[in-house]
Amino acid sequence: MDKEITQEVTSQRRRKTITIALISILALVVLIWLIRTTLKSSVSKNEITTSVVEIGNIENTLNATGEVLPEFEEILTSPINASIQKVSMDAGNKVKAGQSILTLDKSATQTDYNKMKFQLESKQNEIKKLKLDLNKSFFDIQSNNDIKKLHIDNLTDAVENAKRLFKAGGGTREGIEQAELNLKVAQLEKKQLENEVQNKQKTMQIEIKEAEIASDILSSDLSALQRKLNLANIVATRAGVVTYVNKNIGANVREGESLARIADLSSFKVQGSISDNYLDQLHAGLPVIVMVSETQLRGHVVNVSPSIQNGIISFDIALDERNSKQLRPNMKVDVYLVTATHNHIMRVANGPAFKGPDVLDIFVIHNGKAERRTVHVGLTNFDYVELKDGVKPGDAVVTSDMKEYKNSKEINVTD
Repeated sequence: MDKEITQEVTSQRRRKTITIALISILALVVLIWLIRTTLKSSVSKNEITTSVVEIGNIENTLNATGEVLPEFEEILTSPINASIQKVSMDAGNKVKAGQSILTLDKSATQTDYNKMKFQLESKQNEIKKLKLDLNKSFFDIQSNNDIKKLHIDNLTDAVENAKRLFKAGGGTREGIEQAELNLKVAQLEKKQLENEVQNKQKTMQIEIKEAEIASDILSSDLSALQRKLNLANIVATRAGVVTYVNKNIGANVREGESLARIADLSSFKVQGSISDNYLDQLHAGLPVIVMVSETQLRGHVVNVSPSIQNGIISFDIALDERNSKQLRPNMKVDVYLVTATHNHIMRVANGPAFKGPDVLDIFVIHNGKAERRTVHVGLTNFDYVELKDGVKPGDAVVTSDMKEYKNSKEINVTD
C-alpha cells in the first residue's frame, strides 16, 4: 500500500533542488570567469598599439566641420532687365581682367536711355526759357521804374509849382492838394509795380530751382542708366577662373540676377560650422587647425556669424598658408578649434584606450608585461592625450582598446 508523502518532505526536496541549481549556476559563472581570465592573460604585440610617454605641449580642441572656399569670388549680376544674347566663356575657363564673359541684349534699356536723355534736354530748355523770362521781367521793371520815376519827378514839380502859385495869389489850396494827391498815387503805383515784379521774379526763381532739381535728378538717373548699360557688357574685373555662368541663351534675366562667378584660386579660406552649444567658446582670433587629408594647416577665426540656423553657427577662418596646393574649392575638411594649451606636460598619442572619463585604467608595458594603472587625463585632441599621473616619461602606454582585459591586472605580452 502506497504511503502519502508528507508536506515537509516535499518542501525539503524543493529546497534541495533549488540549492543544487544555484550551486550549478555559480560554478558555471566561476568557470567562465576562470576560462576568460586564463585565455585573456596574454596578448600579442601585433594585436596592440603603444605610444611612449613624452614631455611636450598639448592643445585642447573642439571638433567642427568646414568647407574650403576661394578667398575672393566675384558674383557678376545683371545690371538691367534683359535677355542673354551670347555666352563667351564656360565654367572652368581662365579669364583675364576685361575679358568678356557673356553679352546681354540691351535694346530695351537703350530705348529707355534715349527717352530719358530727351526728357533731360527738354527740362534744360525749360530752364533756359524761365531764365529768359526772368531777365525780361527784370528789364521790364527797370524800364517801368524809370518811366514811373520820370512821372513822379514831373508830379513833384507840379506840386512845387502849385505851391508857388498859391503863395503868389494865382492858385488855390485845392490845386495844391490835387497835385500832392496825384504824386502820392504815382508813388503808390510805382511801389505796387515793383512789388508785383519782385514777387513774379521770386516765383520764377523758385520755378527755375525746381526745374534745376528735376534736371539734376534726370541727369543722375541718366548717368546711372548709362553706368548700367556699360556694366551690361559682362566682363571679368580681375584675373581668375569662371566657376559658374548662365548659358541659357535667349533667357530673360532680371536686374540683380546672378549671371556668372569668377574665383581667384590662388588663395583660399575656410567656412566652418559648429553646434551653437559652443557659442560661448567661439570668438574672433581663436586659433584653428584645419586637417586637409593628412596635412595640418594653421589659421584663426576672423568672424563669427551673428545668426544661428538649425542649431548651427558659422564662422570664417583665415589660413596662414592660403595658397596651399592641398586646397580645392568646396572641399570638406575637419576643423579643430584650439580653446586651451598646456605646455611641458606628459603626453601620449591618442587612441581608443582613452575613450572615457577623466579617470580611467590603462596598461603600461613593463618587463614584457602590460600592467594596469589608474591615470588622470587632462587635455585631449586628435593627436595627443595629457596624462597627469600614473606614468612617467619613457613609459610605453597601450593606446588600443583593452576592454577585453578590464578584469586583468597584468597581461603577458608575447611576440
